[in-house]
Amino acid sequence: MIDVHSHILPAVDDGAESMEVAVEMCRLAARDGCTAILATPHQRTPTWWNCEPEALRAKLESLQSAVGDTPRLYLGAEVRVDDSLLSVLAEPGYGGTLTLAGSRYLLLEFNRRGLGGLDVEGLAQELRLAGWRPIFAHPEFIPELMNDLDIMRRLTDKKAMFQLTAMSLTGGFGRRRRAIAERMLEAGLIDFIASDAHDLSRRPPGLSRVFRLLEQTGGESLARRLLFENPLAVVEDRPIQ
Repeated sequence: MIDVHSHILPAVDDGAESMEVAVEMCRLAARDGCTAILATPHQRTPTWWNCEPEALRAKLESLQSAVGDTPRLYLGAEVRVDDSLLSVLAEPGYGGTLTLAGSRYLLLEFNRRGLGGLDVEGLAQELRLAGWRPIFAHPEFIPELMNDLDIMRRLTDKKAMFQLTAMSLTGGFGRRRRAIAERMLEAGLIDFIASDAHDLSRRPPGLSRVFRLLEQTGGESLARRLLFENPLAVVEDRPIQ
């Protein structure tokens, strides 16, 4: 399995608080069956700007050295969306914005209080026209999306993709969140499932539990597609079939 959303970089956001915790998070994920992890620190938020790619790469290299060969670590970011994102991405070096594993895939984060009037359909279309492949992180936490799947359907028509959080499906965030996640999955609107891991206990890494759940409810092919095949396409920077 490949985890496309995790906060394993130490001391850069609300994820791993130290190198020791980061190393153990990676080892826990490896024992659980993850062969690769994308480190996706929060980026362009008021609290965690993190638009210094070289500093983040140095942390990732140190973490990979401490962990060893497995899991393989890649750098990315969970990029907060605002009105300036399109213009920033047009700047040299994308204004410090990180893509997933150096690909054309962008993991996008919206405020959990709501979209705030953002024209997300227009944004998705403009990103695709500019050659980007946008992935909306955890739509099950965005009020407008979880209350109206038609918005998600229109976004998929514009080639936007969606990443569900594993704990939402396995019940770690409660029955209501699980029901929302199941509805999105059953509607065929989900392209990735990731851990969004932040620590070792409350929001730990690991995807085997959700893999088994998907096998039971949708079959092995669905589990492989959402947890391995689609994430591999991101790492290899090729379109998802």
